[in-house]
Amino acid sequence: MPESEAETPRASAPATPGTPTPLFSSVRVDSSLSFERKSMPRCKCFPLDAPTWGAPHTCFTDFPAPDVSLTRKLGAEFVGSFILIFGATAAPIVNQKYNGAETLIGNAACAGLAVMIVILSTGHISGAHINPAVTIAFAALRHFPWVQVPAYIAAQVSASICASFALKGVYHPFMSGGVTVPSVSHGQAFALEFIIAFNLLFVVTAVATDTRAVGELAGIAVGATVMLNILIAGPSTGGSMNPIRTLGPAVSAGNYMAIWVYLLAPVLGGLAGAAIYTAVKLHGEEGETPRPRSFRR
Repeated sequence: MPESEAETPRASAPATPGTPTPLFSSVRVDSSLSFERKSMPRCKCFPLDAPTWGAPHTCFTDFPAPDVSLTRKLGAEFVGSFILIFGATAAPIVNQKYNGAETLIGNAACAGLAVMIVILSTGHISGAHINPAVTIAFAALRHFPWVQVPAYIAAQVSASICASFALKGVYHPFMSGGVTVPSVSHGQAFALEFIIAFNLLFVVTAVATDTRAVGELAGIAVGATVMLNILIAGPSTGGSMNPIRTLGPAVSAGNYMAIWVYLLAPVLGGLAGAAIYTAVKLHGEEGETPRPRSFRR
């Protein structure tokens, strides 16, 4: 080899190459269901100079990714709650009008599918609470800010009333089929609603706040839980597990029988379910390293 070539300095590759820096950094959108896991806003930027792979670079220009505004969250929560109440209440009304055409399985499927599609379509915007019990439980466990709780509940209640009056206009005079009233004693109804709300919030807390849960299947998991609960409690209480599932139809039909059961039991059961999952879930040092992601991704 010529001496001139041997003396020519050569740039050697680093012993441990770093991770290449992408041209556009990814933006993670966290669900407001998990307030504690919400990250600071990221930015998209064009790298101006990066001397080596993985080294910090300066940005020619930054494009901040803003958080979702409260107005957009409330809009998504209103629409999601409307879809849920319309679908979950329409099934038993159709069942009444057409002599049991839906059956209990059909009622459960309508409610479960409504929950699933709302979570998949609005979970990344508002967190898809669509249930005051979820909002209150998550605020109590510091997954959601208390200051937004009244606005969320107002959006949910107003959507429930609007959906119920829409159903009344379409299916009158069969609205009574969509009202959840107990066919058992008030004590038994309270116990059933407490337990199914416990089941629901246990699952919701798992898939929405624990980074080890399979977040991509959150909508399916929660929808399946709703179906299971209605199959269990539907003949006895209507399987409400959600105060607005009872309140809106009760207002439109003028039937407030045992309404205190449906307003109180889901909230208490939801608080218990969310608290129990929070108590038993693994912490960082007890399992694998948590994967940072949102409610859905």
